[in-house]
Amino acid sequence: MAEVKMPKLGESVTEGTLGKWLKQVGDHVQKYEPLVEVVTDKVNAEIPSDFEGILTEILVNENETVRVGTVIATIAEDGTAPTETEVSSPKDAEMATNTQEVSHGEETTASQTANGRYSPLVLRLASEHHVDLAQVKGTGMGGRITRKDVLAFIEKGGATVPVTTASEVKSAPTPIEAAKPLAQASTTTSPTVTSAANGVAPEREEWIAVTPIRKTIASRMVESKHEAPHAWMMMEVDATPLVKLREKHKRAFREQEGVDLTFLPFFIKSAVEALKEFPMVNATWAGDKIIVKKDVHISIAVATPDALVVPVLHHADRLSILGLAKGIADLASRARANQLRLDDVQGGTFTVNNTGAFGSVLSQPIINAPQAAIMTVEAIVKRPVIMKDDSIAIRSMVNLCMSLDHRVLDGWVAGQFLRSVKNRIESIDDQYRLY
Repeated sequence: MAEVKMPKLGESVTEGTLGKWLKQVGDHVQKYEPLVEVVTDKVNAEIPSDFEGILTEILVNENETVRVGTVIATIAEDGTAPTETEVSSPKDAEMATNTQEVSHGEETTASQTANGRYSPLVLRLASEHHVDLAQVKGTGMGGRITRKDVLAFIEKGGATVPVTTASEVKSAPTPIEAAKPLAQASTTTSPTVTSAANGVAPEREEWIAVTPIRKTIASRMVESKHEAPHAWMMMEVDATPLVKLREKHKRAFREQEGVDLTFLPFFIKSAVEALKEFPMVNATWAGDKIIVKKDVHISIAVATPDALVVPVLHHADRLSILGLAKGIADLASRARANQLRLDDVQGGTFTVNNTGAFGSVLSQPIINAPQAAIMTVEAIVKRPVIMKDDSIAIRSMVNLCMSLDHRVLDGWVAGQFLRSVKNRIESIDDQYRLY
C-alpha cells in the first residue's frame, strides 16, 4: 500500500490546507494525475499522484490543515488491488454504523451518505443567508456540501428558509447554536449585540469568511514579523534614462516578442547583478548558521483575485531583459489562472515586489521568510530635482524600499546593495542590451 504525503510546497512552508479532493475513494489514479488541491500562502496547486492504482483511503478531509509529511491518503498500486472492505474514507466506519439504522426499504441520498454533517463555515453561511441546505447539491467528498457549493447556490438565487429552521440542521453543536441560550437569557441586550452573539452579522456589517489561503498568509506574515527582526531603508533613484529607453523600444518589443516591455525586468536585472556583488543579501537564516545561496532565484509578488502569490524566476542571473520579461509574463498569467506548478513557488532566494503598479510611492514590506531581504519598486513619478550643477530639472524619480532580516544583514551591507541597484538603474543608456 503506497502512502500519499503532504508535500513541501516551498522552502519555508511547514504545512498546507487541503482544498478539494479531485479523486474519490475507489477511483483509479494514473501516475502524475492530479489527486487533490492544496492551499498555502504562496500557491493553490494541484498535487499529482506519485503512484498508479486505486485510491483506497482518504485520511485528511477537505479544508483541514496538516504538516508537511503527514500521510493524507493511501493508494493500492496496480497489481495489489485491495478487497472491497479495504477501501474506506475517513467517515466510512461511522457511515456504516448509521447505515444499519436505515430501514431496508429506504434509499439514501448524497447528503445522507455524508451523514448530514456540515462544517461550521457551511452552517454559518446557511444561517447568514437563510439557505435551505437540503436544496444544495454537494460536490465535496461523499456528497458533502462545501463553502463553494453554498456560495454558488446563493448566487443562483436558491431557495431560502427562515433563520429558525436553518438552525435546526442536525449536526454537532456549532458556535451559532451554543450562543442562542445566552442571547435568549438576556433581556437587556441590544439588537446589534444579540445578532453578533448568534453568529449573524449586524445590519451595518458584512462578515467575510476567511479562506484557507488567507488564513495561511496571515499565519506566515505574523510568523515572519515576530521571528525576523525587521529593519528598513529607502533609496531615491533617478529613473529618467530607463524611462526614455523603455519609451523608445516598447512598441517594437511588443510587436516582435509578444510581451510588454515593463520597468520590472530592469529592476530585477539590476538587483540580480547587485546580489552577485553582495552575496550575503542572497542568504537565509537557519538558526545556528547563515546559508548563502549561490543560485539566484527571484521571487516576484503577483496579485490574484483571492490573494497575493509569490512565484519564482529560477536562475534569474542567466536571463536577459527579454528572458525576464517573458518569465514574468508567464508566471503572472498562470498565477492568475491558478495554474502554477509546485516548482514555480519553490527555491526563491530574494524577493522583488512591484508595489509601484498600484501607485504606491513608499512601502515597508514584510520579509518573505526565510529569505534575508525583500525589495519593493515604487511608482515612477516626475518631479523637480536639484541637479549636481545646482540647476533644477524635471526628472522621473522612483523610491526603492528594502526590508531586511537584521539577524543576517547589517545596515552597511544592505545600504551598499541598494546603492548598487541605484547606480545600475541610473547608468542605463541607449546602448543597454535588451537581448
